[in-house]
Amino acid sequence: YPGQRQSGMELAGAEQLTHRGRKDIYEYVESHGEVRERAARTALGMDRREFGHHVTILKRDGLLTETDAGHLQVAYDGTDEAEHESDGVTFSIRQARQSDITGLIGVMREAIDEETYVVAESVADMIDHEEVLLRHNEVETRMFFVACVEEDVVGWVHVAHPEVEKLAHTAELTVGVLEAYRGHGIGSQLLQRGLDWAREQGYEKIYNSAPSTNERAIRFLEDHGWEDEARREDHYLIDGEYVDEGMLAIILE
Repeated sequence: YPGQRQSGMELAGAEQLTHRGRKDIYEYVESHGEVRERAARTALGMDRREFGHHVTILKRDGLLTETDAGHLQVAYDGTDEAEHESDGVTFSIRQARQSDITGLIGVMREAIDEETYVVAESVADMIDHEEVLLRHNEVETRMFFVACVEEDVVGWVHVAHPEVEKLAHTAELTVGVLEAYRGHGIGSQLLQRGLDWAREQGYEKIYNSAPSTNERAIRFLEDHGWEDEARREDHYLIDGEYVDEGMLAIILE
C-alpha cells in the first residue's frame, strides 16, 4: 500500500504488492485473521495451482505464514519478545498473535469492568466483532502487544492509526493490566513498548482518552510524561451521570 509505514509485523513487502492475485490473497487473510487455504482459494475463485504459487511467493517474502494447524495468517515478527521480573513475578512482553484474541478480549473486559475505560471498551468490542487482532490496510493500522505470565495474557497495549493523510503523524493508544498483576511495572513496560513501536513507525504524537472519573488511569499516564491536552465536558453518560472526558497526549522525540 503506497505511503504506509511498515508495521511491527513483517509487512514491508506488502507495500509492493502490485500483483493482483497476491494482493487479493494477502488482503483476504489480513481481513480474516486466520483462514484455511481451501476456504480462501474458494472465496477468491482461484484454481489450486495459481493459488498455491501466489501463497508460496507470499510466504517467501515474509508476508504470510502457516499456523500449527496449517492455516494461513499474516506473518508476525516473533523476535521482539522480552522477559522481565519484578517482585517475584516473571512476565514477558511480545507482539500479540491471532491466537491470543480470546485471552486478550477477556483481559480487556475484566480490566474495563474494574474501571471505566470507554475507548478500550470500544476496542474490545471491535476486535470481538471482527475476530481479527492486527490490521495493516488502506483504512487503518493497529497493533497490540501483550504481557504474559506463563503464556497467559495479563495485560495489553494497543496502538491504532487511521490512514488519513492529515492525521499521519498521530495515533491513539490504550493500555491496561489485570488488577491482580498491577504494581509490578507491567503497565509501564507495556506503555513503553507501545510508544517505542509508535516511534519506530514515525508517529509524532500519541493520544489517550479516559473519563475524568478514572483517576488511576489518568494519574498513570501523567506519571509517565503525558500531559492533559483537553477536556470535553459531559462527554460520557455513565450510570445516569454526565462525566467529562480527559484527553491526554505525549510527544514522541
